[in-house]
Order: sequence, then structure tokens, then C-alpha cells
Amino acid sequence: MSEAPKIPVVDLSSEDRLSTANSIRQACLDHGFFYLVNHGVQEELLKNVFEQSKKFFSLPVEEKIKLAVKNNRGYKGMYDEKLDTSLNAQGDSKESLDMGPLEEDHLNQWPSEEDLPSWRSTMEAYYKKMLSTGTKLISLIALALNLDEDFFQKLGALHEPVTYLRLLRYPGDADSSREGVYGASAHTDYAIITLLLTDGVPGLQICRDKYKQPQVWEDVPSISGAFIVNIGDTMERWTNCLFRSTMHRVLPPVQERYSVMIQPLLFTLPFSSINVSTGLKWSSIIICSSFMEFHFGKLHIVVAFFINPNKDCVIECLESCCSESSPPRFPPIRSLDYLEESLRRT
Repeated sequence: MSEAPKIPVVDLSSEDRLSTANSIRQACLDHGFFYLVNHGVQEELLKNVFEQSKKFFSLPVEEKIKLAVKNNRGYKGMYDEKLDTSLNAQGDSKESLDMGPLEEDHLNQWPSEEDLPSWRSTMEAYYKKMLSTGTKLISLIALALNLDEDFFQKLGALHEPVTYLRLLRYPGDADSSREGVYGASAHTDYAIITLLLTDGVPGLQICRDKYKQPQVWEDVPSISGAFIVNIGDTMERWTNCLFRSTMHRVLPPVQERYSVMIQPLLFTLPFSSINVSTGLKWSSIIICSSFMEFHFGKLHIVVAFFINPNKDCVIECLESCCSESSPPRFPPIRSLDYLEESLRRT
């Protein structure tokens, strides 16, 4: 693995919001990733989410497949998903469980209370807390773009955002010697922000210049109690590529790894979908990914929270991010149409 990049640390509790916004701006320009500390999510809740995630993935396969994915919600087994479709591998070495917006709870598939008591209540509590944390962060991102703090709220982007929670398990006994096998192959996410929580087992890597060949991959170490935040495709589109979404991947872990993601429709596009000739791509925009670490012996757990805009929000270049010399690179598009187009290309 390569030397770890010096990723900035952002304090969400700081009273100097302008200074914090400036730090976020520089981080988004230089890295596309930053750590988020003092975010207000209780450590006890984070531990409970990891524990409940482990309990679900420890169920027999025949129990898990009862929740097989429907309407982009539910269980996916090992190798069912391949984020980089250019690879020859059969699929990514992971299994996952997706839950969608609580406002559309009739579409979610929950493990039975008999099998996993308190599982649902734990995930719902985490979902609500992360949505609040993500909203605060988006206000600071607005400031970082020289916009009013409530710009994205007034735009309607955060009124019933399309947000998904994804739990992920990366098995520690995966055959990492096989070429092209990853826990998660190279991709960008396409939500507004992704808040990723991990238990500290190494494996996450970023590629800051996704158009450069050969690609340079850097390890992202964890900081205890901190989320890792990364820019995604929707923000890249809004900012006319000023804030670039950063390509990332997960190497097969030596230890078993678990992830929990809350995502606004967590779907990702492989790097192969990028039009290298133009430097543009059709994918949504993840504003941030946040990672936190806890160790559970040989288990690796990651929790990611992704927030997409409201379905009817129009995604178009922000006035502060275009000019005569830098015209909009993307046409305006309704968020739901953009999402559906992205899914077709996945």
C-alpha cells in the first residue's frame, strides 16, 4: 500500500463556521476527502449499529435471502454486485443490506423482531441521527461555496431527500490473491453526501486524479471517533467539477469487515463509465462519505450514510461555479431523472 495522504480534519462543533467552511473548501479542492470530528453521534449508538450489523450477517444464508433486494432495498449476497464492470472478476467480495427512506418505510425489508430484537429501532435511530448530522454538514458546504447556509434547504434538496442506509460485510477469508477481486472495486458514489462508519480494519483507498494513468492509489487510515467524508458526483455536477468526486475502492480485508451505510439511494458508478475524452461522467454526486472506527476482534464493520436530493430537485450548475470562461459542463436535470439515468448506466 502507498503512503497515506494527509487528509484534513474538520470539527463540526466549531463556533467559527466561516473558518470551518474554508477548511472544507480547501479539503474538497485538494483531496475530495476529509475527517469529521465532534459530529455529535453518540459512541454508544455507533457501537450498537455495529453489533446489530454483525448479528444480521451472522444469520444463516436462507434467512438473509428472505430479504432479497426489491425496489433497491434488501439483501445482496457475495459477488452479487460489481462496481467496476470493466473487471473480469465475478463480483465484489461483500454482502449488503439496504434500507431506504423512512418516509417510504412500506418498501423497506426488516429482519423479524423475533430473530433480531431491537435491530430495527437501532437502525432507525442511527438513520435519523445521521440525517441530522449530514444536514449540518451540507450547510457548511454551502458556505464553502460562498452560498447562504440554507441554500440547499431553500433549493428543496433536503426536503424528504432520497436517503439510504447500507450495511456491508467484507469477509476476512476472501481470496485476495485472485486478480481483480476487491471488497469494493473502483467507483464513485452518486449521492449528495455519504457518511461512512468503519471499524478500523485497513482497506479503503482513494485515487485523487481518476483521469490520470497509471492510477495512483493512497491508503486512507482511520481516526478513532472520526467520520471520513468524501465528495461525490452530485456535488461535482452542482459545482461544475470545482469539487470533484473522488474515486475509491476497498481492498479485500485480512480480517472480516462489516460496513453500515446510510445512503440517499446508494448506488455507484464504475470508473469505466467515465468519458475520458471529455473528463465528464454521468453519475450522481456524493457530497461526502464519513468513516468511523471501532474494533470487534476479527470483524470489520463500515457504516455509510448517503443523501441524494429530493426527487423533484433540479440539479444544475451553481451560479458561483460558472462563468464565460467556465460555462456549465452539464445540462440541468431533475434529480429523479438523473438517478434513474445513473442506475441504467451502473
